Amino acid sequence: MPRKPRIELAGKYHIINRGVAQMHIFKEPADYEYFEELMCFYAKSFGITIHNYCLMGNHYHLLLEIQSENLSKFMRQLNMNYSIYFNKKNKRVGPLWQGRFKSWYVTDEAYLYTLMCYIEQNPLKANMIKDIAEYPYSSYHYFLNYKEIPECLKASWIVENYKDDAEAIEAFLTNPVDSSQLQELRKASSLVEAPNVDKRPKIEMCQKLFENIVDTKERNKQILEAIEKGYSQHMIARVLGVSQPAVYGVVKRSRK
Repeated sequence: MPRKPRIELAGKYHIINRGVAQMHIFKEPADYEYFEELMCFYAKSFGITIHNYCLMGNHYHLLLEIQSENLSKFMRQLNMNYSIYFNKKNKRVGPLWQGRFKSWYVTDEAYLYTLMCYIEQNPLKANMIKDIAEYPYSSYHYFLNYKEIPECLKASWIVENYKDDAEAIEAFLTNPVDSSQLQELRKASSLVEAPNVDKRPKIEMCQKLFENIVDTKERNKQILEAIEKGYSQHMIARVLGVSQPAVYGVVKRSRK
């Protein structure tokens, strides 16, 4: 029975791929570096934005954004060319990957924020390090070393919103991640229709919602109402002059 074609909407995707039989696909620094080189090369070729990534021993995570239906083409080139390199280097034959890459469409800001933290904290969860700043094969490493940031990360969400503010980046990406919450967000996002960016509310209208509000409780209540009306957490944070994690915290507490 033929495999179903993937539905590729413009937007952000969480990608995971693993080595066949849990085999290590990265054995030494040169392997990680070559994969990063391929990832950035093909991201530029296909007009894809890399937001976050983390390369682990036997798998990898990517958070990327596509503008057209070319996700599968990008992944095919990336995985195929890395397989050729790896097999030739290690004198092996046969498939390197467990199967087709897994992908999830990101439609919810709560999912996006949790996902970015989850990806960067993978080495910490695996007890490979005690501080994610120590891990050299993730986007977090470059976010903290802004002068070294590769071309494929320069349009990432973190860079666009925090530039080279290492302290703010650390505060955001080290937020504890509840894996069960991530699963719930992933499931919920799969049921949501992709957003129409042309219909996003304008910042001027958002500003009016918070005029003359000085009480914190009233502000937090208005944050929830603004989100219900379709305003993004990022826009609300800009209007209030607070961080995205602060707005996300209000939303998270309201769901308990």
